[in-house]
Amino acid sequence: QVQLVESGGGNVQAGGSLRLSCAASGVIFSITVMGWYRQAPGKQRELVADISRGDNTNYASSVKGRFTISRDNAKRTVYLQMNSLKPEDTAVYYCNLRVPGTNIDYWGKGTLVTVSS
Repeated sequence: QVQLVESGGGNVQAGGSLRLSCAASGVIFSITVMGWYRQAPGKQRELVADISRGDNTNYASSVKGRFTISRDNAKRTVYLQMNSLKPEDTAVYYCNLRVPGTNIDYWGKGTLVTVSS
């Protein structure tokens, strides 16, 4: 059974940094595409960044240059380094795991990031 456990959320002032982690189990991690999504109150869930099994990355325009996604296949973990945080980055951040060409698509429970001005 696939499980995703996120950690690293919290409260931070604008301009600060946080690093989110998502540890996966129950899947061959190296073949997955891993992503971070976020959902702010009253808004739809949106892609923040994702990283392919070949380490190709994709970022939302709103976070490009501030956030960095990375993965450690040996640790079965994906990270999201968030720098220069803004109040508009406040949201619940969700980890997503999928394997292209299959119906494997899982979500973590989310971790709250609150950025105060």
